[in-house]
Amino acid sequence: MTDTSHPRASLQQRRLFIKQALAGSTLAVLGGLYYFSDSLTREAQAQTRSDGRPRLPPGQRVIERLKPMGGLAGDARLSEFRLKIYGEVERPLELSFAELLALPQSDVVEDVHCVTGWSVLGARFKGVSLTRLAELAGIKESARHVVFEAAHGYTANVPRKDALKPNVHIIHQHAGASLQQAHGAPVRALVPELYFWKSPKWLTGIRFTRTDEPGYWETRGYHNHADPWREERYS
Repeated sequence: MTDTSHPRASLQQRRLFIKQALAGSTLAVLGGLYYFSDSLTREAQAQTRSDGRPRLPPGQRVIERLKPMGGLAGDARLSEFRLKIYGEVERPLELSFAELLALPQSDVVEDVHCVTGWSVLGARFKGVSLTRLAELAGIKESARHVVFEAAHGYTANVPRKDALKPNVHIIHQHAGASLQQAHGAPVRALVPELYFWKSPKWLTGIRFTRTDEPGYWETRGYHNHADPWREERYS
């Protein structure tokens, strides 16, 4: 998350960062270098998903490991974690970390795509499906959108039809280990069909709403939907 006092300047800086990342062979994030793999990129470009789309969205290049992308970290203490599920539901919930882990868990393998141009293929996660949580809370027919709430007031909006796809999860593990602080510990959202800013780290709430509520980046010039295959980067 960047300084909110100058949103236009922040967006211009981020657009420049994205252009430089797309043009280069390396990307520096949080002090580390991440290398694009030309061979993995070419391999992915030749593959097709089950829905007929190319595996690699246009404008993306493959890196080998998941990158942290900054933001003000949330509280990683498991004892303090609470996940609120509320809004247009019959039974609002507030889950502790232990209660989240007591629910049926899924091992998930997904490709993820960042608006800055990198993709990680076959990333392994573990967590609870958002559909399961919506059912527990008794989602109402009136709910048309999901607003993910995270540390320091960060939000990201997702239409119901995208949020309740089977591969959308609330995850607490990556690559066989608990999430690292930089990746959003204790839990983050995973919405792999959209650019990765729609999968907030340091998740604190899931709010079902009747109307759309553009989130942090959406109100600063980013696309409201964020489909990588349509290159929906900016509004």
